[in-house]
Amino acid sequence: MPEAKAVLIPLLNPNEPTSRLSHLAVSTGDRVTVGDALATCESTKGVEELVSPRDGFVCGLTAAVGDVCRAGDPLCWIADSSDWAPPEKPVAATTAEEHSDVRITRPAREFAESLGIQVEQLPVGPLITKANLRTLAGMTPDVDTGHLLETYPEEALLVYGGGGHGKSLIELIRAEGRFTVVGVIDDGLPAGSKVLDVPVLGGRQLLAEARKRGAQKAVNAVGGIGTIQSRIDVFRLLKEEGFECPTVIHPSAWIEPSANMEHGVQVFPHAYVGSDASLAFGVIINTSAVVSHDCHIGRYANIAPGSLLAGGVCIGEAVLVGMGVTVNLDVSIGARARVGNSAVVKSDVPRGSVVRAGSVWPVHPA
Repeated sequence: MPEAKAVLIPLLNPNEPTSRLSHLAVSTGDRVTVGDALATCESTKGVEELVSPRDGFVCGLTAAVGDVCRAGDPLCWIADSSDWAPPEKPVAATTAEEHSDVRITRPAREFAESLGIQVEQLPVGPLITKANLRTLAGMTPDVDTGHLLETYPEEALLVYGGGGHGKSLIELIRAEGRFTVVGVIDDGLPAGSKVLDVPVLGGRQLLAEARKRGAQKAVNAVGGIGTIQSRIDVFRLLKEEGFECPTVIHPSAWIEPSANMEHGVQVFPHAYVGSDASLAFGVIINTSAVVSHDCHIGRYANIAPGSLLAGGVCIGEAVLVGMGVTVNLDVSIGARARVGNSAVVKSDVPRGSVVRAGSVWPVHPA
């Protein structure tokens, strides 16, 4: 009789030892066959579907949707019997650092120790810097404002995020000609460096000071492909600091006069938005994407390059639609679903579901 087979959490990004369980397709005791989908893990840089390595029963499930899981730990086991029990994990002497999911810089870790703050008590998710710790401790922020202007004109625009999406936005904004990009805010880039030819001003701790000096507008250049929550968090941060997020549209895009767009929408080159379509706050319509008549795109949704949405399609909040996806007439895709590149969607997709890249939805048994 073969031994139970462990299904391990994958390492999606060498710089991130953990990933979030975004979808769970099975429960303890379920019978599965080799290749059946078990769960989906996602990090800030990637997503991976876990499948059953053999026929059998799901045993010892260790996590639920939304949990942050460490790479190499077992998600579950596939055994010959539904009443099989996984081995008890031996108790070992470990340090808090080995089990902490907190992302923290070395200077910040040393500063935390000097303040008597335990690292494992810090928030999980964003990278913790020394400036963050000063804020948490109620201290005056240690902020280098040397790269800020003394005052900002009304047309000034900040770009939050200096990655590939940020570069594309800088080019788009310049082509549109309504605003002047005056700086990039990025927690991971050194102040004084440049994105294209735009100076990096520093991290998020500079937003309040920039606002005091007259900066009123900012665009969110965090695309949120790995996890849409990172994009949503930036919008919330900008709102808290009092920034307006204007809609930006490349001159080569075509928007029908009857279409409706809220603030924060980004429409990239050669995209099309059809008659009576509606785009809610923070939507991305990327290069050469087609949003046909009467479509509704919910808040924060990201429609990737080359996607084709037929008439009457309804996209829920925080949905990711990959490159080259085709969505048929009057189909609805539920909130926080993910549709992989080049998929064809022929019927409704439930909330939180994952449509695999290159597949046809719904999946029919062979």
